Amino acid sequence: MFYFSKSKYCDFKQCPKIPWLKKYKPEEYVVDAETQARFTAGNEVGDLAMGLFGEYVEATSYKPDGSLDLDRMKALTKQYLKEGKENICEASFDYRGLYCAVDILKKNGDGYDLYEVKSSTSPDKHVYIVDTSYQRYVLEKCGVRVKKVYLVTIDTSYVFDGVLDLKKLFKITDVTASVDEEIGGVEDALREAEKVMKCRDEPKVGLSMACHKPYACAFFDYCTRDLPSPSVFSLYNLRFPQKLALYQSGVRGFEDIVRENVTLSSEICRRQVEYALQDKGAYIDKAGIETFLKTLTYPLCFLDFESVQPLIPQYVGTRPYQQIPVQYSLHILTGPSGTLLHREFLGRSEEDPRRALAERLTADIPDDVCVLAFNKSFECNRITELAEAFPDLSGHLLKIRDNVKDLLVPFQKGFYYNRDMGGSFSIKSVLPALFPDDPELNYHSLEGVHNGSEAMELFPRLKNMPAEERARAEHNLLKYCELDTFAMVKIYEELVRAVGKN
Repeated sequence: MFYFSKSKYCDFKQCPKIPWLKKYKPEEYVVDAETQARFTAGNEVGDLAMGLFGEYVEATSYKPDGSLDLDRMKALTKQYLKEGKENICEASFDYRGLYCAVDILKKNGDGYDLYEVKSSTSPDKHVYIVDTSYQRYVLEKCGVRVKKVYLVTIDTSYVFDGVLDLKKLFKITDVTASVDEEIGGVEDALREAEKVMKCRDEPKVGLSMACHKPYACAFFDYCTRDLPSPSVFSLYNLRFPQKLALYQSGVRGFEDIVRENVTLSSEICRRQVEYALQDKGAYIDKAGIETFLKTLTYPLCFLDFESVQPLIPQYVGTRPYQQIPVQYSLHILTGPSGTLLHREFLGRSEEDPRRALAERLTADIPDDVCVLAFNKSFECNRITELAEAFPDLSGHLLKIRDNVKDLLVPFQKGFYYNRDMGGSFSIKSVLPALFPDDPELNYHSLEGVHNGSEAMELFPRLKNMPAEERARAEHNLLKYCELDTFAMVKIYEELVRAVGKN
């Protein structure tokens, strides 16, 4: 028998290789932090949405080992349908090996409406129509009349007032017409999927936009394993369709770019190719760097925020997915040969940390000093939001914001480049490129927290930790954030050194 789930069907519609690789080469599946966070958010919002229409029954059932008991779930679903239950969550169906579990089935006269819950903020993704079309196909084959199909997504305009209102948190969109158009192709797609999945030979599918949309494919590294390194997909700030066009024209590696005399409109891309093929050390545009340095004054503050982004708003006055700053690190360089001071703040995860953070920030940073951030839009946006939340502090906060300069600029504009940056100018790329052998500047040597995703995941868990474990976790969070701003100090000092100012 051919076994297929809705997730496999959606994968197949994106690219036939995805479900095949998951079955035959699962070790090649690379789940990054962003993908895992999306999975976690999906589970969280799905559980919450069960109560959207009031009382409900749930078909979810588990075996003693903790795995889903699909047979029990299907049996419960049949029972609930027979009893005419109004709202059935995780209603489970199997038609000749085609399985799906519906987030919410809501009774509508002599049939049911199907509600698919997504943690997304937008219902306008074709993959969702593919998903719900498969579900409707399976349900109708099982004898359930599906009258309407809806997508339930997150409404980011909702502002939490202290009592969670599911009707306002969720946005419901009728997608029945789109499903009507899509469902006619489901049967043919399933027949083709069955052929692919039963064949032991890997499908011959080339790279395409499916590698990039709707989400970056977890098998991209596998499918590009035979490309030269670096490849055209490594080019800085070039959109994926442009990279793909180069690849499909036969231009794969940087040597191909030179041999085929490909015109790259970006100066940084041209330099990236040139320096990758020939190690020329560091490219330094002294005039450009000096122009940037002249915009800075002492005392010079180096600022970095860490934040959380709760799907379900936790604090009064916040919205779904709003970035909530929970900690910062601040290094202060008093002069060209002056003292380097350090200040830091970490909020408590039991409470809204924003007020305490804003008060400490305005105490630590005078309103008339120069502040450096790396990719300053993040810090500036958080400060703006703090000013909106706390009007009594807004004057000082906005002056801090208006004095923020961006340490990314000299690298983004190509004033300083070496081949080890690899065409990326994030601080995680620039730092090791400038200081490859300095253990003090190695994020991998930190304990517990090595990147922003790990910090974002750890902070909400602090409140439930035993005291000793919590103290260790808080220490790790502070050390991670401190390295971010210390790294900025070292990068700044390298720029000064590069133009002979020290």
